[in-house]
Amino acid sequence: MNIRILTEERELSQLSAMAAKSRFSGGRVFPEEECEVRICFQRDRDRIIHSKAFRRLMYKTQAFIYPEGDHFRTRLTHTLEVSQIARTISRALRLNEDLTEAIALGHDLGHTPFGHIGEKDLNSVVPGGFRHNEQSLRIVEKLEKEGRGLNLTAEVRDGILNHRGAGNPLTAEGKVVQLSDKIAYVNHDIDDALRSGALKEEELPKDCTELLGHRVTERIDFLVKDLIGTSLEAGEIKMGKAAREALYGLRAFMFDNIYTNSEIVSENRSYETYLSRIYHYYWENFEAFPREYLHIYNENEPKERIICDYIAGMTDRFVVKLYENLGL
Repeated sequence: MNIRILTEERELSQLSAMAAKSRFSGGRVFPEEECEVRICFQRDRDRIIHSKAFRRLMYKTQAFIYPEGDHFRTRLTHTLEVSQIARTISRALRLNEDLTEAIALGHDLGHTPFGHIGEKDLNSVVPGGFRHNEQSLRIVEKLEKEGRGLNLTAEVRDGILNHRGAGNPLTAEGKVVQLSDKIAYVNHDIDDALRSGALKEEELPKDCTELLGHRVTERIDFLVKDLIGTSLEAGEIKMGKAAREALYGLRAFMFDNIYTNSEIVSENRSYETYLSRIYHYYWENFEAFPREYLHIYNENEPKERIICDYIAGMTDRFVVKLYENLGL
């Protein structure tokens, strides 16, 4: 009995017209024999979970760098929270939960150490800039598996690349992850900011909280239900105008007041130039670059790309140790 084929047939009969069907996937760059148990999107999910980049998310900053206390989010817990929210929405809309989960688990693989401060810092020195969604795609296509990549399906790669606000995912599942990411990080980062004392509930924009609610759980519940209800009515993935404006209002507030405020997110120490200083060090002293890391590249890769890949893949604690060892 081929379980995969039975699952594909259930998708055809049970999922909505908006849903991506694994039987009609755009496929992989390098064709592979199909699994007898798992559909293609399940295999993608498993490959992401077992990747080195996924494990490193445990030691990467979400909003607060080295916070006091054990209950603050990391990039890994953020990723799991996005997956949970996105799967809830996908199930309600009868979308492909396996595709949704794979995209959600892979969307932040390329994020830098030190959260938004790290991304801003690396973006300031890398030629052409740095965008974590593009780096996430580069990880699954090139850097994992000793340079072979994970060979994911077209739908998962598209969802990872286009999860940022300016992106336009091709699938409904990708659009769900795109919005779930914002629902998760805005509200959970507010929760962490409240816990740290960096923010008081009454400081949040009142026009946003009066609509969405005055507790983190209320706001997430409101946004999830609004997205489900609006999408069912519209026949496409979208959020109601008022809810969307309120969510983006909170997001703008967090960027203006929390995310890029080095004194708040790093508490007792500033890390806002660590990545750029390490980048400049290796640019000027490339002979000191770890030679064991170079085996995944071909001779045509420019050194700025290699240095960027290396730094973006670091964990917070690895950066701090390296920074000190280099005497920067």
